[in-house]
Amino acid sequence: MKIELPRKVIMIVNNLQLHGYEAFAVGGCVRDSILCRKPEDWDITTSARPEEVKRLFRRTVDTGIEHGTVTVMIGKDGFEVTTYRVDGLYEDNRHPKEVTFTANLEEDLKRRDFTINAMAYNDEVRLVDVFGGMQDLNHHLIRCVGDPMERFSEDALRILRAVRFSAQLSFPIEGETADAVRKLAPTLNNISAERIQVELVKLLMSDHPELIQDACELGITRVILPEWDAMVGVEQHTPHHKYDVAGHTLCAMKNVKKDKILRLTMLLHDMGKPQMKTTDESGVDHFKGHALVSEEIARKILRRLKFDNDTVKKVTRLVCYHDYRIEATPRNVRRAMNRIGVELFPYYLAVRMADVKAQSPYQRRKKIENIVEMREIYQEILISDQAVTLRQLSVSGKDLLQLGMRPGKQIGDMLNELLELVIDEPEMNDKDKLCSYVKEKLGI
Repeated sequence: MKIELPRKVIMIVNNLQLHGYEAFAVGGCVRDSILCRKPEDWDITTSARPEEVKRLFRRTVDTGIEHGTVTVMIGKDGFEVTTYRVDGLYEDNRHPKEVTFTANLEEDLKRRDFTINAMAYNDEVRLVDVFGGMQDLNHHLIRCVGDPMERFSEDALRILRAVRFSAQLSFPIEGETADAVRKLAPTLNNISAERIQVELVKLLMSDHPELIQDACELGITRVILPEWDAMVGVEQHTPHHKYDVAGHTLCAMKNVKKDKILRLTMLLHDMGKPQMKTTDESGVDHFKGHALVSEEIARKILRRLKFDNDTVKKVTRLVCYHDYRIEATPRNVRRAMNRIGVELFPYYLAVRMADVKAQSPYQRRKKIENIVEMREIYQEILISDQAVTLRQLSVSGKDLLQLGMRPGKQIGDMLNELLELVIDEPEMNDKDKLCSYVKEKLGI
């Protein structure tokens, strides 16, 4: 098998080989190349020790030298070059207490997580596949290298990675590997929130975000996202729905593009439904106020998983407004843009569309037409530069001071009043008209 290695990877491998060392591209880049997917990065494994790697290349960075990893810089690109190693005992379900360097490639491949990630390649030897990675690629399986209980006991994050790879590659998890996941899922409690966040986002950004349900069935979400389990089996006996809350959420996630903000929003948008569910005397379910509760739950989850403030702000706002329904008129859309935010409004429309598409056929066409009309009005508002924010007003606080108003809260209140006026009547966004309005209000 021939894999087309990037020129810079060939340069690194050849340089190491010229000096008497073994060197191979290894791991995910080999897997993705075989699958005709573009690798995100290229990792290299070698028999050379870190100090020898540093001596052979002009520009290097010690990114993980205690574990044998040196980043070799070729131009602006960095390539991780790691010495063959054998991991010592794992004491925290994540990191080996110590590593031992080895001259044996097979020993290095043996410590890796899954067979499809334990293959190496260079142009001289070609594919090195000791543990049946090609066979598992051909059979579309996620299988641990060796004993899955050992692999997951070494590093509990591999448990979540198994589901993530399953979602990214559309491969089921092999039976013994899945059994080990079920048994050892509780050890995910030992993994940092930051690492769980990274794997969760990769799962959600895959072609199959709905495979978070596999994580539930394997006992993973019970540890990292118990709020998901609370939605499973919560029926929605209402004309607007055909799935339970979790099923609706799975469908909604599939109906938005691969965008972190959108996928997180759809994951979290109905988290408040289980606790807000009521059933009337006719047997119809209601979830009044669930958007606000979902917003609070979303904020709690995002903070727990250490998401950045910008992500928390955007996702919680979209969750809050995901069920905000209005008649598609220019005035209503301007007001919605003001409330939700101009930047977030296209996201809001995408969230509404995904939510509707994941509901029952009841009134679906009418709902979709409403969203389409809102999108058209939104675009017209942008094109005509109608004011929906204070920044777009034709007057400023400085103008109000010149009219005789005193500095302080009164200025802010008046600007907000003028914005409300302009949102209702866009033609009023004229400096002379707004100044006349202020003068009349102040009796000047």
